[in-house]
Amino acid sequence: MLDDALAAFRQIFTPPFRAVLVKTLGLTLLILTLAWLGLDRLVLHFVSVQTPWVATLLSIVTGVGLFVGLAFLLAPTSSLVAGLFLDELAEIVEREIYPPGATGHTLPAGYAVWLAIRFALLSALVNFIALILLLVPGINAIAFFVANAYLFSREFFELAALRYRPLEQVRALRQRYRLRIFIAGLLIAAFLAVPILNLLTPLFGTAFMVRLHKRIAPPVLPRPA
Repeated sequence: MLDDALAAFRQIFTPPFRAVLVKTLGLTLLILTLAWLGLDRLVLHFVSVQTPWVATLLSIVTGVGLFVGLAFLLAPTSSLVAGLFLDELAEIVEREIYPPGATGHTLPAGYAVWLAIRFALLSALVNFIALILLLVPGINAIAFFVANAYLFSREFFELAALRYRPLEQVRALRQRYRLRIFIAGLLIAAFLAVPILNLLTPLFGTAFMVRLHKRIAPPVLPRPA
């Protein structure tokens, strides 16, 4: 498993992955910048203060609040944007590790978008809960790693496996190898815990879980249309 993790880490710096990374970061920053400007204008529109120093203080507090809020949304937003490209990345990894012609089936566009949105929403929810638990001594770090390990192990493994088999078989496979997949999720959660590097989490998780799926699943099976 460590060999697969190291191979996945090396691959995220290859040209095809770098191209997706540039697109992901560019779109993420654009979305967050537009959100910042929109929320700032909204606050100024609804809150009118005549006293200059109070207005300045409110502006500073609003700016800090927006910065903290948008920083919290950075990882979920990048996950949402990257989710639009994960199927493409999975195919790149498959072409490297599978025999010629044995790559999986591209997911339908609508389904791929739904998976990206679901993953982003779950990521935001899990990290919001983990953020609250940071105030609880003794369980904060544990809660962060366990929650994200479960989320990442499920979502990235399903993405890799759905290219070869229907959802029912994917879930049965995940249940059968749940401990091994969860440990892989812990490695991805550890990756997430590193500032700046955590923006690469969707790329690393995809490359890693595609390799793990190949290792634990039967020989390549065509996924029914």
